[in-house]
Amino acid sequence: MKPLSERQEQILLLLKKFDYLTRDQLRFYFGLKSVRNTNRVLNDLTHFISSIRDGYQSIYYLNKNGREYVGSVKVRKKGGHVQHAIMRNEFYQFYDCPQDWKNEVKVSDRKTTVIVDAMFSKLHTTHFLEVDNLQSMQENKLKINRYKDLFNDGALEQQLGHFPTLVWITTTELRRMQLKELCEGLPVTKVFTYKEIKQ
Repeated sequence: MKPLSERQEQILLLLKKFDYLTRDQLRFYFGLKSVRNTNRVLNDLTHFISSIRDGYQSIYYLNKNGREYVGSVKVRKKGGHVQHAIMRNEFYQFYDCPQDWKNEVKVSDRKTTVIVDAMFSKLHTTHFLEVDNLQSMQENKLKINRYKDLFNDGALEQQLGHFPTLVWITTTELRRMQLKELCEGLPVTKVFTYKEIKQ
């Protein structure tokens, strides 16, 4: 097997960082122009990546060979969590691929702990991203209450110089309204629907 090109290695590294990416997300990120060209590029990587179908889209992730190539120990599988990751990764591209983006970040002030779906900065302001896909609104409410506890305690604000902007991606207009209502009392909250941010 011939050695991988730099672009092929970059594709594997991006999949290591983001777990699951659609064909369109990879096409957009690497400027691959046509769908046909993207299919050809990804087809050349079948030794390292696997895919699942979601409607008209293919979703790609690292297989055993791919994980070994990039030194990843995280095993990716099919399941309900895949769409959650795809929505999060769509937002990464929608917000111009922030350089300091980190997935699944544990934030704590010793009393309250939150696992943030993603953390990044924009215009010198820290942003926390939350993806509302399959969880109940009650689960969202509990998480928002933990954010309110972090805000009221003040330690996080003191540490960062400001309280982070809380950003949500959700699936419907109704859920957007419900999330906005639940977040009242937090300094800055933005709620997008997935349809709004999709490239």
